[in-house]
Amino acid sequence: MKGGSTHLQKLEEVVEQNALLIALDDDVAIVQAPKGRTQSDKRLAMEYLEVVANASILAQTSTNFICRRKKEYGNVDADEYVEWLLPFATEIKRVLTDDGSFVLDLGGSWVKGLPIRSLYHYEVIIAFTRRVGFYLVQEFFWHNTAKLPTPAEWVTVRRVRVKDSVNTVWWFSKTPTPKANNRNVLVPYSASMLDLLANGYKPKLRPSGHDISDKFQRDNGGAIPSNLLQIANTESNSEYQRLCKIHGLKPHPARFPRALPEFFIKMLSAKGDLVLDPFGGSMVTGAACEALNRRWIGIDIMESYVEASKFRFGPVPTTAQDDCDRPA
Repeated sequence: MKGGSTHLQKLEEVVEQNALLIALDDDVAIVQAPKGRTQSDKRLAMEYLEVVANASILAQTSTNFICRRKKEYGNVDADEYVEWLLPFATEIKRVLTDDGSFVLDLGGSWVKGLPIRSLYHYEVIIAFTRRVGFYLVQEFFWHNTAKLPTPAEWVTVRRVRVKDSVNTVWWFSKTPTPKANNRNVLVPYSASMLDLLANGYKPKLRPSGHDISDKFQRDNGGAIPSNLLQIANTESNSEYQRLCKIHGLKPHPARFPRALPEFFIKMLSAKGDLVLDPFGGSMVTGAACEALNRRWIGIDIMESYVEASKFRFGPVPTTAQDDCDRPA
């Protein structure tokens, strides 16, 4: 890896004998843990986290959730989950810069056989703050507008619950004042705000008690977003999925849309900063970093997922047979 930064050179030295390392450019690496490891081994990716020396401005990931059915990537039961995840949180906190952030997409779950919610994700948050020493900066709510109606037993069969389509995304930090700038994630003004900017607004005290000054009609280039992120997960129709099919590789089964990590990468880091995804999967976070000129490291234990993740980065050669198989 020529010209790479010191921490990546050290990372390469550690993994070159016992893991697959794919260098996409001088400052990018995908690491896959040694064969024979399983996700029940708490140190499966820890050794790689341990050699990244205080260099990550942002750790962005979506770890495996508590699922009612076992997944091939090795999801853990609810009663084991907190203790399984804590060692990763400890190492993530160690490698963060003092102004760095850790963003965790952690979906909720249901108690097996009952139409009631598990509390495991709240237990994770309490453990992260009380036992690891993270600060909980803010929680976000990712509304997946394309989510299927689940759990089917309670939503579509018995009709006693509504569709569970919101994940909580937790923003943690090492200190109370992490690097952040909401100007980087402004959203378009509403029609009413555009009208206000065009026609003016008379400053006055609103019935709620809020004093709206004339600064309210200043055009700041967009509106400050809320902590409700409405992003459809349509990854099933993506180029990544198509190329996996063409090349006979199994796609990662739990992909999130690129717009989700992009939001936090824009808000919590700057160009040239390093982003770490310790549960890389199909490397969606890495693809977002490439588009936004951030350096990044992605870690995963499944060789097939690492191999298929290359489809997210640049053109992939296809054969004449591939071309014939595509629909016109």
